[in-house]
Amino acid sequence: MDIFTEINPVRAFLKGKRRQNFSVGLVPTMGALHQGHLELIKASMMENDLTVCSIYINPTQFNNLSDLEKYPRTLESDKQLLAAAGCDVIFAPTNTEMYIKQSDLHFDFGHLDKILEGEFRPGHFSGVALVVSKLFNIVQPNKAYFGQKDFQQFKIISKLVEELLLDMVISSVPIVREPSGLAMSSRNQRLSDADRAKATLFYQSLLMAKSLLQKGNPLEFVKTKVREKCGVVQGIKLEYIELVDIENLKPSHFVPSKTILLIAGFVGEVRLIDNLLLE
Repeated sequence: MDIFTEINPVRAFLKGKRRQNFSVGLVPTMGALHQGHLELIKASMMENDLTVCSIYINPTQFNNLSDLEKYPRTLESDKQLLAAAGCDVIFAPTNTEMYIKQSDLHFDFGHLDKILEGEFRPGHFSGVALVVSKLFNIVQPNKAYFGQKDFQQFKIISKLVEELLLDMVISSVPIVREPSGLAMSSRNQRLSDADRAKATLFYQSLLMAKSLLQKGNPLEFVKTKVREKCGVVQGIKLEYIELVDIENLKPSHFVPSKTILLIAGFVGEVRLIDNLLLE
C-alpha cells in the first residue's frame, strides 16, 4: 500500500498507473474508519484496478468549531484497517497542502443545500463541494464511492459532477448498521455506552415512521409520533424527520419507490443522521 501526504507525488503516481490503463476508484473519508468505510473500499476494489482512500478532516465543512476539534483522529489505526482491507493508496494531506490560502470560493446548489442538513448546518455543503472538487481534480478517478447515510451529500456531489461535466461515475453504497440498528458513523466513537444505546432511537423512529406511512397515516401524524417518541428520552434532541423525493429531495407524499425518510438530531453533544429508503 502506497501512502502520500502531498499532491504532486500522488498525482504523478496515479498518472503513471493511468498510462497502464488502470481504472481508479476513490473513497473520500475523514478518517476514524469503520466497517461502513470498508464496504466502500470493497466496492471500489471490485470495480477498479486501483483504489485510493483519502483521509482528510476538511475544516471548511464544519460550521461548529467544537465539532471540528472533537472529530476523532485515528490515522494510524486507519492505515492498518486499509492495509488489511487491501486498499492500494492512501492520500492523507495536511491543511496547508489542501488550502494554500483561505478560500473565498462558495458553491450554491439551489434548494438542495438549503434544506435538511443545509438548514441546520449553513455553509456545510459548500465546504464539502470544495474539498470533493479538489480531491476529484487531484485523483481524477473513474468512480467515486459515498455512503448512503449521507444521502443529501450524495445528491449534491452527483449534482456537482453533472454540472461540471466530470467524466466519472458516482456510486452510493448502502448503510452498514451495528447489531442494534445504529448506523455506523465515525461520530459514534464519541458516544458513551449509555448514549450509544439511546442513539438507536433514531433508527427505531425511522422504522416506526415507515410502518405508520404504510398503514396510510398522514405524514404530519407520523412526524408527531416520532417527535413524541424522541421527546421522552433524556439526552435526545430531534432536529428533523422528513419524507422527501429521492431525486430532488423535495417534500413528498408516501410513494415507496420514490421516497426516503431522513432524520437528524443530537444524542448528548453528538449530532447523528440516518435515513431509510421506502422501497
